[in-house]
Amino acid sequence: MTGENNGLIYQRVLLKLSGEALAGEEGFGIDPDRAIYIAQRVKEVHEMGVDVAVVIGAGNLWRGRIGLHAGMDRATADYMGMLATVMNALALMDALERIDVMTRVQSAIEMRSVAEPYIRRRAIRHLEKDRVVIFGGGTGNPYFSTDTAAALRAMEIGANVLIKATKVDGVYDMDPNQHPEAEKFDHLTYIDTLNRRLEVMDSTAISLCMENKLPILVLNLWDEEALPKALRGLKVGTLVDES
Repeated sequence: MTGENNGLIYQRVLLKLSGEALAGEEGFGIDPDRAIYIAQRVKEVHEMGVDVAVVIGAGNLWRGRIGLHAGMDRATADYMGMLATVMNALALMDALERIDVMTRVQSAIEMRSVAEPYIRRRAIRHLEKDRVVIFGGGTGNPYFSTDTAAALRAMEIGANVLIKATKVDGVYDMDPNQHPEAEKFDHLTYIDTLNRRLEVMDSTAISLCMENKLPILVLNLWDEEALPKALRGLKVGTLVDES
């Protein structure tokens, strides 16, 4: 699918979601209503003529640092988190298919009964066949975050942009929920983001994007107009690139 004739500036996107996006008000678990809301946002983008791939975190089900504080082995804690991302991927796939969006889940950790193994060429073929692809299992390796997995998969599938969907409308110099005077950035370079230690994505993910000139766009997932506007090139959120 291509959006070149629809006034779109991005034809293929990787959407990075936090696990908390699926959580209910308690901040834990999977809320089916939240899953449907996210699925509807993805469907709207998909119907604009954009190839959509998704990476979702696991913070709503498991936080590795909790295990680490209890003395758990780091690799074991990370593998648990990767398995949790597959659960979230399946929940989002179910929500998408209930609203008639063909979806495939690919996992970096092989579990053929519930998901396809991650194969780059197959993922690209699914996108070409007008399917949404959800990547679960992180990178398949411990010590790497789902941010890094998102950057890696975005480059592997030839995405034009990595969209980090959050609860705020961009990147600020401090937490806007605690500091009303916080300054929002409309644009940042990769180097600025790294030097300021801004919580856009982890440093490995940002470095990967910088080395491969993949722009990162941070926007508010809960603003229903944000994603469509961004794809049409309107000023939304915070853009991180090399310029």
